Amino acid sequence: MSAGPDFVLRPWEMSDLPVIREAAQDPYIPLITTVPSRYSDRAAEEFVRRQWDRAATGAGYPFAIVRSRDRRPVGAIGLWLRDLPEGRASIGYWMVPYGRGQGVTRAALRTVTGWALRDLGIPRLQLFIEPWNTASARIAVDVGYRHEGLLRGWQQVGDERRDMAVYGLLNSDGPVDGRAVASN
Repeated sequence: MSAGPDFVLRPWEMSDLPVIREAAQDPYIPLITTVPSRYSDRAAEEFVRRQWDRAATGAGYPFAIVRSRDRRPVGAIGLWLRDLPEGRASIGYWMVPYGRGQGVTRAALRTVTGWALRDLGIPRLQLFIEPWNTASARIAVDVGYRHEGLLRGWQQVGDERRDMAVYGLLNSDGPVDGRAVASN
């Protein structure tokens, strides 16, 4: 999938190990994701295989975010379907430092959001963001998500339970990126 003129979203490949190495060195990404906290080629390969398994089993759609000009991965975004029987799915994303500040996270979130609502017909999407993460919250709001509240002690992050702000977007909320969401 194209995420604007400069980035694409594609399935994970074994050639993506360098971005996993970079993510593993970030102080936060391994705490909140399944990126290995101690990098090794074997652990990174297992991460890629987990992404393949998630797609194969229908647990979700994990994508590497890749720069078009040099095919260099800069981050990840995933649509997670665990709660689909209740009419909702969640999205999570991370970006390594050399991918930040280029608008790519916003473009990737807009792309996956539009696809999930319009093409997959998912009634509700949600994001869970720690309250201190104002950059991620700003991106969510820019794409059309609404801040709905605070979930106290919602998620285990590292060694502690942390609060998460929940952001939601309904299929009936209106257009995402100028295109109709619902395909009535």
